[in-house]
Amino acid sequence: SQQGCDPFAQTQRSKLQHRRARINQQINKEMRMRAGAENLFRATSNHKVKETVALELSYVNSNLQLLKEELEELNSSMDVYQNDSESISVPMIPLGLKETKELDLLVPLKDFISEHYGEEGVLFEKEIKEFMELRQAMRTPSRNEAGLELLMEYYNQLYFLDSRFFPPTKTLGVFFHWYDSLTGVPSHQRALAFEKGSVLFNLGALHTQIGARQDRASLPGLNQAIDAFQKAAGAFNYLKENFSNAPSLDMSAASLTMLVRLMVAQVQECVFEKMTLLRAQNDFLARLQLAQEAARVEEVYSLVHQTMSQPHVKDYVPFSWTTMVQVKSEHFKALSHYFAAIALCDCPAPSDAELLEQEKAFLQFHVTMPEGPSLRVLLQDPEERRKLGKAHLKRAIMKHEEAMRIHGLCKILRKMDILQEVLSFAHKRSLSKYSEIDHEEDFFETGEAPDIHRAFHVSASSQGPLSVFSAKNKWYPARRVHLMRGENGFGFTLRGDSPVLIAGVIPGGCAAEAGLKEGDYIISVNGKDCKWSKHAEVVQLLKSTGKEGVDIGVITLQGSECPKAVDRKAAVMSSGSGMLKSNKENSRKSLMNSKSASTLLVWSKKSKRSKKSTYSGVPFTAVGDNEAMY
Repeated sequence: SQQGCDPFAQTQRSKLQHRRARINQQINKEMRMRAGAENLFRATSNHKVKETVALELSYVNSNLQLLKEELEELNSSMDVYQNDSESISVPMIPLGLKETKELDLLVPLKDFISEHYGEEGVLFEKEIKEFMELRQAMRTPSRNEAGLELLMEYYNQLYFLDSRFFPPTKTLGVFFHWYDSLTGVPSHQRALAFEKGSVLFNLGALHTQIGARQDRASLPGLNQAIDAFQKAAGAFNYLKENFSNAPSLDMSAASLTMLVRLMVAQVQECVFEKMTLLRAQNDFLARLQLAQEAARVEEVYSLVHQTMSQPHVKDYVPFSWTTMVQVKSEHFKALSHYFAAIALCDCPAPSDAELLEQEKAFLQFHVTMPEGPSLRVLLQDPEERRKLGKAHLKRAIMKHEEAMRIHGLCKILRKMDILQEVLSFAHKRSLSKYSEIDHEEDFFETGEAPDIHRAFHVSASSQGPLSVFSAKNKWYPARRVHLMRGENGFGFTLRGDSPVLIAGVIPGGCAAEAGLKEGDYIISVNGKDCKWSKHAEVVQLLKSTGKEGVDIGVITLQGSECPKAVDRKAAVMSSGSGMLKSNKENSRKSLMNSKSASTLLVWSKKSKRSKKSTYSGVPFTAVGDNEAMY
């Protein structure tokens, strides 16, 4: 039978999980006491009893606050999940697993088999016990491929359990208890969807722990970290797209959006590290690219910080996470200016042969053009390069200092020597460069260096949205199609955003003749990348073409050619589960069983939100209602 890791084996991580479980139990106890006290407070009219109960309530509430703070400190123990390598890597944010109570399904399942199938329940005791052992093991999965397989195996078994033993009209009367992964607040529901969703959440959380423990000083470690964080983002995104009405905050849409963005940012950070590892960073263009890649990382972490500051998320996310994300945003902003300065000050002026290419790259480098001479003059004049380099370093130093200031505000982060070391090293490096290029006779006022454009080349998130362009989806090679517009337009139906999908092709029309197929995704129009483009943007690009026609880049998902309805399967999972039924799965049950609207608040699989298209076979989740013929 499958084994989880021993929760009592005294490794640092299992001690952490053990303490987390203990705090969860205490929180559960305090919550029960609070519920009892609140009921008594409402029921009694005796003034003295009311006073005593109010006092007890304030005591219970302060206890709960202390327990939640203790749990936050545990959840911020990022160092426990980091690797043991000597090399310095900025710590990543992993998630703790959701804890669950033991559960015994032996009697309810035996009774159901006897009653529903008319067979002796006792004959299935062995199989039920094996299933219960599997559930017990998946409560403490090991942090490796075996742990992921264990969670997937249990998740897949839940699918069979659901179809055979959870009829739409009744429940087994069993509650599934799970604790919120960050606050420790307990939730319980009879809906099997809650059990499935919690296991799926833990699959994502385990990927974050595997990603955080990789040695990112090596290329294999970096690749594994990128893979793990992408899969974590995929699992959280799948959960957000396919389940609704979560009873616990960690699985609410707002929290899952935040987690997806956090994982994407961590992927982007790994991509930056990979670039620094792979490149001999001594040429001008490579350093410009590093600066742009750092600007990209800063941008995605800024977005995460904004998301963490939203009303429904702010009070819930550990302060150390919010601070860490803000620190990284400032740190990478500083790095983007540092590498810009290095490109300008440490690289020789271009030869005539190099000038055109460098001018072209530099033209797209800044958000606004630097003040002063033309780019051509600037690139060829060492003194002008030094001036602009100095302006970039000045901004870098300000951002380093801001990162260190924010870092100092958080008690938990102050304990993280590694982060302190990285920030301090980067700051000293910029200061040292500044003093090296600063001349005593400089009388000019150092100007304000413009912001740097984020990277446009293919990186983790410019490969397109993860819901479509994930490692689990297999693609045919991209095709380039030249398309002419006929009297009746192009002859296809488009739908959705980021990327836009060709939902239908009219037989005998221009699109069909050019070789476009239903199910193709448009990834470029006349050389412009459209993987992230909105529907209206792509339509505008197509409509602005003249008689000469338009070049369209398309890509086709393997297995999407047949026009049969495709289930939104968990393509984001770490192994192909293929175990999910249609999205109407659990919401259908609650609808059939509902006497009132309140029943619909049971946590459930989302029903499909998009309108039925005349063209099916769409594998991705972000399908809008904006299908139209062009």
